[in-house]
Amino acid sequence: MNSKLLEEIWQHHSGKLLGVLFGFIFGILVITFGFFRTLFVVLCVIAGYVVGKRIDQKEDIMEILDKLLPPGYNR
Repeated sequence: MNSKLLEEIWQHHSGKLLGVLFGFIFGILVITFGFFRTLFVVLCVIAGYVVGKRIDQKEDIMEILDKLLPPGYNR
């Protein structure tokens, strides 16, 4: 296909394409592992993304843990 056509399709329909892709992947995971195992994997991916994003923003890991865990966890 023409790369210009693909770029135009991506610019106008990127949300739909990503939604279909994520829906397809989620469906395959549910069929393969079951709903609750898939949900657990999705939650782990989201948590990993959030922690990774904060690390990229140069936040201190201990500050992140202080926000997430109860006081006195590191004693």
